[in-house]
Amino acid sequence: MTEIIVVTSGKGGVGKTTSSASLATGLAIVGKKVAVIDFDVGLRNLDLIMGCERRVVYDFVNVVHGEATLKQALIKDKRHDSLYVLAASQTRDKDALTQEGVEKVLEELTKEGFDFVVCDSPAGIEKGAHLAMYFADHAVVVVNPEVSSVRDSDRILGLLASKTRRAEKGEAPIKQHLLLTRYNPNRVEAGEMLSVKDVEDILGISVVGVIPESENVLAASNAGVPVILDENSNAGHAYKDTVARILGEERPLRFIEPVKKGFLKRVFGG
Repeated sequence: MTEIIVVTSGKGGVGKTTSSASLATGLAIVGKKVAVIDFDVGLRNLDLIMGCERRVVYDFVNVVHGEATLKQALIKDKRHDSLYVLAASQTRDKDALTQEGVEKVLEELTKEGFDFVVCDSPAGIEKGAHLAMYFADHAVVVVNPEVSSVRDSDRILGLLASKTRRAEKGEAPIKQHLLLTRYNPNRVEAGEMLSVKDVEDILGISVVGVIPESENVLAASNAGVPVILDENSNAGHAYKDTVARILGEERPLRFIEPVKKGFLKRVFGG
C-alpha cells in the first residue's frame, strides 16, 4: 500500500524542499519506490534541488488537466532507479490544482506500485498547501528552532488534525513528525535558539530528526544534489537518521550537543 508523506511548514524558507528531496532520496536508497511531487505551483524549486530541471517537459498541472500522462511527466532520477520527480508548473496559477485531479494522480501512483509519495508543500495555509496535506498518511512538519517558526507550525498541526481526508472520514489521524532544521547547539546553549525539548514541549509532538546548521546544505542545493548524498556532511547523516526513524527504526539524535573547544582554542581563540 502506498504511503503518502506531506512535508509542510507554517512559514517559508525553513528547508521544506531541501527536506523533501533528501527524504525521498533516502527512502529510495533503502530500496523503496518513491515519487516526490512539487505542489508549489508558480515557483518550482524541487527539480533544481534534485538536479533534473533541464529534463522537465511536462509537469504536475499538465497531468491534473489531462494534457500529459503521468508516465510522460515523471522524471526518473539519474542516481536511483526507484526515484521519480513530478515537477510543479512555473507558468500556471495556484488554483490550477484541483482536489479531484490530485486524487487521480495519487491513485495512479498507487496502481504503479509506488511505496511512498512525498508531497513537497508550499508554505502556509493556501490552496496548494491544503491539497498537499489532504490525502497524507504522514506529515513531516519542518520547523526552525525560533519562536515565529514554531508558532506558525502550531497552525499547521491544527489543520492536519481537522482539514484532511482522514479527519473528515473519522479515520486514524495523520502521523505527525517534527523535523528541526538549521539547528545550532552552541546557539541553543547561549539562549539564542530554542532547544529540541523546548520545541517538543510547545508543539506537543516528537522530533523525528534534527538537521544541524550546515554550509553543505546550500552547496548541495546549488549543485542539484540532495544533501543526504553528501557523505562528509553532518546534515546528510542527520537526514539518513530521519528516514530510518520514519521507517520505524530507533536511532539516537545526533548533532544536538555543543561542540566543546579544545584547550589551545580556549587559550588562543579561534
